[in-house]
Amino acid sequence: MLLHAKRVRPMAALGSGTALMNASMAVAGATGTLVAADRLGAGWGGVPNALGIAGTGLGALTLTRLMGRMSRRGTLLLGYLSAAAGACLAAVAVAHGDVAGLCLGMVLLGLGNAGAQLSRYAAADLYPAGRRGTAIGLVVWSAAVGAVGGPLLLHPSGTVAGDLGFPVLAGPFLLAVLTCAGAAAATTAGPRGRTGTPRSPVPLRKLVTTPVARSALTVMVTAQVVMVAVMTAAPLDMHLHGDGLAAVGMTLSAHTLGMFALSPVTGRLVDRFGPRPVILGGLLTLALSTALAAVATGALGRPLALFLLGYGWNLCFVGGSGLLARDLPESERPHAEGAVDAAVWMLAAAASLLSTVVLSAGGYAVLAWASCALTLLITLILARRGERTPPAPGQTPPGDAVPGTRDAAAVDVRPP
Repeated sequence: MLLHAKRVRPMAALGSGTALMNASMAVAGATGTLVAADRLGAGWGGVPNALGIAGTGLGALTLTRLMGRMSRRGTLLLGYLSAAAGACLAAVAVAHGDVAGLCLGMVLLGLGNAGAQLSRYAAADLYPAGRRGTAIGLVVWSAAVGAVGGPLLLHPSGTVAGDLGFPVLAGPFLLAVLTCAGAAAATTAGPRGRTGTPRSPVPLRKLVTTPVARSALTVMVTAQVVMVAVMTAAPLDMHLHGDGLAAVGMTLSAHTLGMFALSPVTGRLVDRFGPRPVILGGLLTLALSTALAAVATGALGRPLALFLLGYGWNLCFVGGSGLLARDLPESERPHAEGAVDAAVWMLAAAASLLSTVVLSAGGYAVLAWASCALTLLITLILARRGERTPPAPGQTPPGDAVPGTRDAAAVDVRPP
């Protein structure tokens, strides 16, 4: 039974914190893009969201280091409280037209988001190697509640803010203050222990170039960059074409539904067949979604494209995370996980920033086709260099033979 009694409380805490933090980032990222675009021009619209993503990357390294000295609970609590302070700062900044204050608030929000992202590895550590994909899937799935529900509250939160005398676009940040505080409260029931592993004797630079970490890094960076670029530009493109917060919220909800809702299924696929077929399926789904986004029109076309974009990302994200959680030795795992997450989010920050520049210069279709071409190129390279037949039904998946050890031959999807 996956949710053993002793795991129910910490898993519920990890899932609740992740859900509430994802609600915060969903509303803050979309609204920050609109605020910056209105004040600085469309080409600068991605700056606040890019800084929030960069804050996630820096937070991944910072919180990973702290987890070796503090309890998991204390580390996550620190991240979520920092995010609540950042959301408060951003709300005040929007009320006063201060883009610099908004950007600083987004960086602090990113620190809390790093805690939510690392929660999936904390959940994986509660289970044996053969069940870690499913555990990661459950935590990622819990994010669906906040990530889908958050954008639907964009319009109501703006209305409430207007009634209270604040600018409408300050409303989503006021909502984020409450959700970040709720994530901090939920964390008090989270896992208490430290990572329980000594510092890896392998230098970090060498560690992240091992076949397992390199494979996960390539796949997760590709998925994150493509997803962030296409998703960040979508609300701005809709805004420039006269769509209101309600339409933007509906589209983002479809996207986040794809990102998280089917995570338990993805986790089971990773445990059953291994990470590689899941990863390749995710890349192909990303390619399909970006091609559809380039040509989609009407009320249903873009939500469908962004739903598929979200699920393609989910397959790559859970597959790559499962590869790290199952196939790295225990002593190396926390440091590699933090380093990979940091690299993924820092590169995604650059993608967020460049996406609005490309949108301003060439249009949304150019951005979507470029993302499709990149995804297909990476898919072709991984398929050719990591060719391997998936395990037959009933065969032990890679990583299950010796829990906590690496099966490099089975999962070595070699990047360029």
